[in-house]
Amino acid sequence: MAEEVLRQLREPARWEALRRHREILAAAAGGMFLFIGFLLERQELPAAAVACFLLAYSVGGYYKAKEGFLDLVEDHRLNAEILMVLAAVGAASIGYWEEGAILIFIFAVSGALETYTMQKSEKDLSALISMAPDTAVLLGDDGTQRAVPIDTVRPGDRVLVKPNERIPVDSRVLEGASSVDESALTGEAVPVEKHAGSSLFNGSMNGSGALTVEVVKRNEDSMFQKMISLVQQAKSERPETQRWIERIEGPYVITVLIGVTLMFVIPYGLLGWNFTDTFYRAMVLLVVASPCAIVASVMPAMLSAVSTGARSGVLLKGGIFMEQLSKADVIAFDKTGTITKGTPAVTDTYSSGTSPDWLAAAGAIEQQSNHPLAQAITTYCDSQHLAAYPLDQIEDMTGFGVKGYAGSTTWAVGSLSFMRHLGIPPLGEGWEEVKTGWQQAGKTVVCVAENEQFAGAFAIKDELRPGIREMIEELNNSGIETVMITGDQEATAQAVAEEAGVTTWSAESLPEQKVEEVRKLKERYRSVVMVGDGVNDAPALAKADIGIAMGSGTDVAVETADMVLMKNDLQKISLAVTLSRRMNRIIVQNLIFSVSVIALLITANFFQQLTLPLGVIGHEVSTILVILNGLRLLRAQG
Repeated sequence: MAEEVLRQLREPARWEALRRHREILAAAAGGMFLFIGFLLERQELPAAAVACFLLAYSVGGYYKAKEGFLDLVEDHRLNAEILMVLAAVGAASIGYWEEGAILIFIFAVSGALETYTMQKSEKDLSALISMAPDTAVLLGDDGTQRAVPIDTVRPGDRVLVKPNERIPVDSRVLEGASSVDESALTGEAVPVEKHAGSSLFNGSMNGSGALTVEVVKRNEDSMFQKMISLVQQAKSERPETQRWIERIEGPYVITVLIGVTLMFVIPYGLLGWNFTDTFYRAMVLLVVASPCAIVASVMPAMLSAVSTGARSGVLLKGGIFMEQLSKADVIAFDKTGTITKGTPAVTDTYSSGTSPDWLAAAGAIEQQSNHPLAQAITTYCDSQHLAAYPLDQIEDMTGFGVKGYAGSTTWAVGSLSFMRHLGIPPLGEGWEEVKTGWQQAGKTVVCVAENEQFAGAFAIKDELRPGIREMIEELNNSGIETVMITGDQEATAQAVAEEAGVTTWSAESLPEQKVEEVRKLKERYRSVVMVGDGVNDAPALAKADIGIAMGSGTDVAVETADMVLMKNDLQKISLAVTLSRRMNRIIVQNLIFSVSVIALLITANFFQQLTLPLGVIGHEVSTILVILNGLRLLRAQG
């Protein structure tokens, strides 16, 4: 019984595998009939040989012929498939059954290779889609559990996420604790601890703990679904080179048909050639002049590049952007959350030596605030494993800092201007040197005072993303200028720019000023790329020739951008640029090679030095070679 169940489960998978590989199977069957016909013809069994050649025609050529006639009937467009069918039928009509079958076989193999390229490019999308759950366990007000389709879940609903299951929705933890693997979305290999209040993302993998969560976004609005949409969109978009080839394919085919007609009429009617030789030469011209290799020069390469990018966490909204990326000669970066991590951290501390409790007091006071600088101080103080410091009261001094009261002791935590506002006396030359050094390094200074006496200070900095210096250096060395555009003050911008290694920077830029900076760059450079992650970056992303958003960025930034770094790894920009350059280089190679082969074969035919089998082999092998050349892009390097 168990074996029967397993057999039934495997059956659909087998049929799906057969359906996916049907073109290559048909080509192989056509090749088998061709070989049998070849043997029968050598055994002087012409009728049986012709029957096998007919099977080779019908089985091997079915899918390509169907594609060509559908284009002709539905889109009223002539294409290379029609030329191949006419050439094969023409060869058979004058008794060259074997040559026509060879043409169909090799043409079917090249078509199967093109289909393989498409399927290969879809593999990463299929893997991505398979990670998205179809259902969610909805919790009722009375505690009942009900599995429902994921698209019916709405914000505010409560959902149960069981241990070791994929999280079905973008949500917020209400109850429970667990470690969650978010590597598919963020690239972070270490699981993240989640507890009440933590955010969860659709597609990430829950650990060993059960979680009760509140839905915050509909399925179609989740980041994961947007990533899937990006890959689907990239598949359907065609680069400019491909669109140009498709525009000229119809007129080119008509030109070939006119040329074939003249090739028959003039020698036969005016030069006295016999019918069979003239028709034979016309059929050879029909084969060798077909633009199959030219048509196959772009899409396999583009799809392979898009597939490799998706596999590496680089999602593009269309092949046109993969094509254009190689033309970029300047890349502008936002600072916070792009060049830097976007999470400030304490880098240095300074103590006056007069207040042993200053760290504990500062940690206790800042624990009450959600300000990023306060969170940085709280995190640092927690890491020091200090004893809890009791506070009686907290007073927020808006725009300056915070005061805390513990018995008769008054603490103040805030900026340098807050200290001056309170009349805290400066410590002297030693502190001034430290403070100046911190400020020159682009660090924010937060001071602590006890009873209006300076107690200590924190230096806080939003640190650079790992690998950002190496990535920018690589871009600079490859001839691409790098620019940082930020809303921060000039001193901070200069310090971060110099640390990261960007060529130039622009500070104190509001969203509309970022757009103006991008406009100025477009006046100076051929193609401008903008990288950002926030709502305030969206207008600049739209203004640039290519906008790149961080995968963890805001919805507006992701929707506006042309390319998304799914795992927030800026080093993938270098990969994308290299991939784009390789793709364009391979496309140029393919076009030059395919045009040269066609010209050579046409010339040889005019001088009557080319037989139909050699013409078929030369033409179709060139098509296969350009497809295989494009498939090299499936490797990230090389």
